[in-house]
Amino acid sequence: MEELKHRGHKREGRHRDTWDPFQLNPIGAEKEQKRRCFQLAQHLVAVIVGLLVLTSAVLSKGSLLIMSTLSSPSALAPQKEKQYYILLLTVSLVVPNFLVFLKSLWKCVFKSVFHTPNMKMMGMICLIESLVALGTGVLVLIVMPQFDVLTNLFISGGVSFVSSLLQIGFRLQFRSQENWKIIFPICSVFLILTGYSLLGLDYYVRVTSYVSDQKGESYWYVGIAILSSILVSLNWWENPFQASNKIEHLLADLDTYRDFVFIISSLLRIFVVGAVWALYYSFIATDKIVWEDFKNLPDEMRNQGLSLFALQVICSALCHWFGVVACKIHAVRMSFALPVCFTGPATLMLGLILFIVQTKTLDTSEIHGFTQFCSSLPTLLDKDRNATHVLIEVSRSICRTSLNNRYATWPFSMLALEGVCMWLGLLAATRYVWKIKVQRIERTSQLFVRRLYEAAFIDQSLLLNTKMKVVRALNQDSKDEAENCMIYLCATMWHETYDEMLKILTSMFRFDRYRGDPKEEHNDCFDFECHIFVDDAYMKDKDTDKRLVNDYVNDLIHVVIEVYRVFTNKEPDEVSIIETPYGGRLIFVMPEGNMLYVHLKDKTLIRNKKRWSQIMYMYYLLGWKGYIVKNPPKITRQNNICRSSLISLDGESYLLPNETNDSKRRHISDDNTYILALDGDTDFRPEAVMLLVDRLRMYENVGAACGRIHPTGMGPMVWYQKFEYAVGHWLQKTAEHVFGSVLCSPGCFSLFRGSALMDDNILKRYTTKATRGSEYVQYDQGEDRWLCTLLLQQGWRVEYNAASDAYTNSPQEFAEFYNQRRRWGPSTLANTLDLLHSGKETVKKNTSISGIYIFYQIFTVGSSILGPASVTLMVAGAFQFVFKIEGTLSIIISSIPPVIYMILCFTTKPNFQITVAAILSILYAFLMTASFFSIIGDMVQQGTFVTPTGIFLISMTIMYLVTAILHPQEFSMIIYGLMYFICIPSGYLLLTIYSLVNMHIVSWGTRESSKAKETQKRVGVLCDRTCKLCCWDMTCQVTQETESLLLQQIQHAVGPNGQPAAAAAPATQGVNNANVPQNSRPDAQHLEMAELKTTETGQTSKGPGRDLDDSGSERSHSTDSDARTEPLFENEDDDFDDDDDMDDPIMDDKEDLVAEPESDWVGPVKTEFLKKLTYCNLKRNLQEQIRYTLRNKNQDDVCEDLVMNLTDVVNAELSAKVGPEDVLEESQLEELQLALNEAARRILKTNRMERLDKRVKRAIERTLLAPQVEQLPEDERDFWVKLLERYLAPIVDTKAHLDEVVQELKALRNRAVFLYFMLNLLWIVATFFLQAIGTDVISIKIPKVDPINGSWTGEYMMVEPLSLMFLLSFAVLLIVQFLAMLYHRVYTLIHVVSYRSTEKDYVEKEDEDPEALIMENIVANGLMVTSEDCLQ
Repeated sequence: MEELKHRGHKREGRHRDTWDPFQLNPIGAEKEQKRRCFQLAQHLVAVIVGLLVLTSAVLSKGSLLIMSTLSSPSALAPQKEKQYYILLLTVSLVVPNFLVFLKSLWKCVFKSVFHTPNMKMMGMICLIESLVALGTGVLVLIVMPQFDVLTNLFISGGVSFVSSLLQIGFRLQFRSQENWKIIFPICSVFLILTGYSLLGLDYYVRVTSYVSDQKGESYWYVGIAILSSILVSLNWWENPFQASNKIEHLLADLDTYRDFVFIISSLLRIFVVGAVWALYYSFIATDKIVWEDFKNLPDEMRNQGLSLFALQVICSALCHWFGVVACKIHAVRMSFALPVCFTGPATLMLGLILFIVQTKTLDTSEIHGFTQFCSSLPTLLDKDRNATHVLIEVSRSICRTSLNNRYATWPFSMLALEGVCMWLGLLAATRYVWKIKVQRIERTSQLFVRRLYEAAFIDQSLLLNTKMKVVRALNQDSKDEAENCMIYLCATMWHETYDEMLKILTSMFRFDRYRGDPKEEHNDCFDFECHIFVDDAYMKDKDTDKRLVNDYVNDLIHVVIEVYRVFTNKEPDEVSIIETPYGGRLIFVMPEGNMLYVHLKDKTLIRNKKRWSQIMYMYYLLGWKGYIVKNPPKITRQNNICRSSLISLDGESYLLPNETNDSKRRHISDDNTYILALDGDTDFRPEAVMLLVDRLRMYENVGAACGRIHPTGMGPMVWYQKFEYAVGHWLQKTAEHVFGSVLCSPGCFSLFRGSALMDDNILKRYTTKATRGSEYVQYDQGEDRWLCTLLLQQGWRVEYNAASDAYTNSPQEFAEFYNQRRRWGPSTLANTLDLLHSGKETVKKNTSISGIYIFYQIFTVGSSILGPASVTLMVAGAFQFVFKIEGTLSIIISSIPPVIYMILCFTTKPNFQITVAAILSILYAFLMTASFFSIIGDMVQQGTFVTPTGIFLISMTIMYLVTAILHPQEFSMIIYGLMYFICIPSGYLLLTIYSLVNMHIVSWGTRESSKAKETQKRVGVLCDRTCKLCCWDMTCQVTQETESLLLQQIQHAVGPNGQPAAAAAPATQGVNNANVPQNSRPDAQHLEMAELKTTETGQTSKGPGRDLDDSGSERSHSTDSDARTEPLFENEDDDFDDDDDMDDPIMDDKEDLVAEPESDWVGPVKTEFLKKLTYCNLKRNLQEQIRYTLRNKNQDDVCEDLVMNLTDVVNAELSAKVGPEDVLEESQLEELQLALNEAARRILKTNRMERLDKRVKRAIERTLLAPQVEQLPEDERDFWVKLLERYLAPIVDTKAHLDEVVQELKALRNRAVFLYFMLNLLWIVATFFLQAIGTDVISIKIPKVDPINGSWTGEYMMVEPLSLMFLLSFAVLLIVQFLAMLYHRVYTLIHVVSYRSTEKDYVEKEDEDPEALIMENIVANGLMVTSEDCLQ
């Protein structure tokens, strides 16, 4: 209700100014806000992850301590059980190293390029790893079984000793204000040494006090334990070294061959740990290994040991993984540091609780004191046979501590103090973990030093393994914030509708609002520009033969104005119109100050279609702008001092946003320059873009990233596509992302890295003009997939982010859908085959693509090629189920329609083919529906679903249902699954035939427009001549229908006395100004300028109530010499002399410029934007401009006072002079500006806010600023001319060449159809003969199982081996994709949670003091102003 009232209030305000207050309010234009449910979900996820980290760490540590206790020589278990647990401890230590070996081997073989290692570095690392493995093996396998469970728990804290010493050295090399932090590693060393001393003193007291099972040899084990823990602490030596800038460069080469180092070191550690176990227990230990005992272990003992071993191994791996997740979701303190730090105390508390619970189950009524309890423990256990073996051994182990001292229990405090010292020493050594700053998305290698964990020291390894200084992306080692990046939003338009344009413009304006003022900082550290490239933007007017913008461009202009009005409640402030060599350009300053460029392409000047638009903006944004920022031009005098100058009229320093972006780009590398490719109907949110930016920021080998594309629209075809897109993204794209690289990043919403596009053999190759038939299919029919293929072949990775949602219109008509897929199908196959053909070279270059992934793609391509045959056999099965037809006959019947349809596709026109396909699709849909219910009925009749068909159907249903549940926001897509199922024959059989047979047709197939709207019909032409009359070129065309009219117009142009009428000349149909060279008609320039004087304003001086859009005649007959044709406040007189300008170093001596004549299309476009200066719009614009200008000044009262009084001034000046829809003339605008400035000065003086005077004047100036017609800089014009000549000149093919291409395309079509036909025919024939031979001869017997009790019914099901093989292969493929989806969903959740936790609105800053003249920071903006520049 509040929203309704708010909209009503705004509408009432507009209604006071105009009779047309109604406006569109597109969906999504409302301001984004953080949803509280997401915030609660973030905290809930953080709490759950923290609890999982703590639980898994406690279970890991506890199970290891229990196995160590059960292997103790003082345990009651038999010797073979002790050796069994020692063996399990050994394997537990080996498992993490084995996992490291497998992961490193995979990366070394499939992912990375081998680099020759530095042998000295390798030798040093192998030595350290051997010492660590030796210390770990001795401590865990030899020493810990000799100690009690509490000592084993406490002594593990000493493994941070060497790390603390290295941190002291790290701190000593710096002289800064943070030198005081050296106290933490010093305290850690002191506490650990104190703990070691207390350990020795505690065992001295035990031995001298004759505590049970304590002998003099315990001193040796104490010394060995201390030495072993010091050796183990060498494990994290690299962490302090990586944090040191002086030493870090020595380890830089290590990253190039780290995988190879891990392979060698993991094998070495496995060998050393195994050697320690084998040597000690085979030759040194009192109780030697008896190998035969391992064969005769009791089942209970074996199961208990395996359970403890599995618990330790699984919980250690889960603890490490959940710890990584906690860091990546930005819950380092709550979900990582806190639970890991308290793992030791939590394990102690859990052990004590279990011990107390165990003692309460015993009869201890006659026992007093702990010593008596320990001495009576054997007797108590004999009475209570229900006590578990594990708790008994834990209780006996605790009885070996000083608590069982017969003389005094105070020595136990030394053991407790030892534990406190070791724990505090660990916290002091890892204090930096609590202060670590994590970016939104981090790689595991950027968070942790080592690849995995230490099983025996899970909590210590996680803390000590966390990097002291997180290495930032792209070598930003010393920065806590991400490097700034530049994003170019590039949308290509081709005959979009008004509603489609509304989507993309709304999305761009949302992104502008998300970014905010480009002069202000943003949490995501980025800047952006919007570029829209409109293909086929011009037309020839039928009546005047003028070159004007077409209806699509007019719709786009109206959409921009409408969206601007929705977001700001006013008209666009600053609009520029520029003529360019490729057509024209419109420039808008968006509400927050970011730039929007609309490039209008004339297909007679530049190549049209999407690929050439992409080449156009890639060369412009990456090539030209990249060159400009590396070679900045000198600052020249600006023609329009109100918008473009470095110093404005009021003396305040500011630059246009686009100039600021270009100067910022000077400090942004090509790696951090991104292009967001969009279609003209894409709808997206800012967070979708930022999620893609995260992928490219953090993974330097990612060349492109795409999001989840959602088709929009209504109707059965859209329903089919919704589920098709969902399955394609849920399973296929995730599998490609996980196992290798995405093959296609769709051009409707994909982010590309600038350096990737600029790489060799990519952009240059992308400019290749198709000359052969196969090139037309691969290059022009699927340009997005070809670009991704080029990226993959050069070693770049393409990724998929499932949380980055974008919405685009999909074909709603059957014919449009078939024509779209007619382009996509052959192009997909051609590019995939190209990638597979270069598979060996691609595997060598691309670390994301392996031989296994190439095999996976071969399998998927093979499946798609055999798709028609598989669908035909499915239809045959449907015939068999529904009509009870024999198998061989059903195959023959099902093969007849595809064959007939293929013949029709060869012999009839495409429209008729589509009609036949639509009819067959309906029939197939009925058949598939009947088949679906028949299968269900068959399972009911047989009383079991354990049949190949039943199992396949039910498993697929369950899999898709689970997949949909894991995508909760898209769960509704499962509803369209039935529609997808019944349309399988149409989509995979008929569509495949149609696409292949019509491969030779290379037209776009969608959004085609009629040429009749733009050109005149040449019917009944009597005369068509071009002649010269004086200095004019005239085209005379006489037809039967218009002969008399044409003669009258020529007579009117010549005049009654034979003299040319200059005012009427532009309206004569016989004059074609576009084809007249400038040097051949000296007077044409003056005549054309006279025409533009009348057409730009669109009106004469008008009285109140005269509407701008009353009629075209009113615009064309306006001859008022006072009509405003140039931007407001721009000097039109070249001889105008201004002393202030002469004194300004920037505004000195300008060259005399000769204005070029404006094209015909400029005037009508400018007229449309002049509506900003109508009386009703001007009032609203002024009010909103004042509010926006003073938005950060905390002067709401002054602001509203200004709005109210200035509105009164406008009403007083204009209400009696003009109507609400009339455009103000220049003289009226000048008078109004003087009145507004005086009123504003008076109001500010009254409120003692004179410091805002210049700011308010600038707001008034911007409100009264007219749209401007500007000229393209000479250097940029030269760039466009050369680019057109080299790459983008319109393609003019000879008829012979076109005929040759058509023949090549038909030959290619014939070869492809023949290959498809033969392969599918072989598959069908093989199945047919297997059916004909009979299942009794060649078949596989599968026992029939009762689904209720799972027992065999005694019957067998006969299945053909070929069908079973295909079914199993397809099932395996789906299972692999399903597992990849599960993996991808987890990491998508991590990314989304981390994004939501860091998503912030931009922080607004107070503007600079306007009283002072401020030149902007030279270094920050990359713009240097020198005396030499000022003389230009």
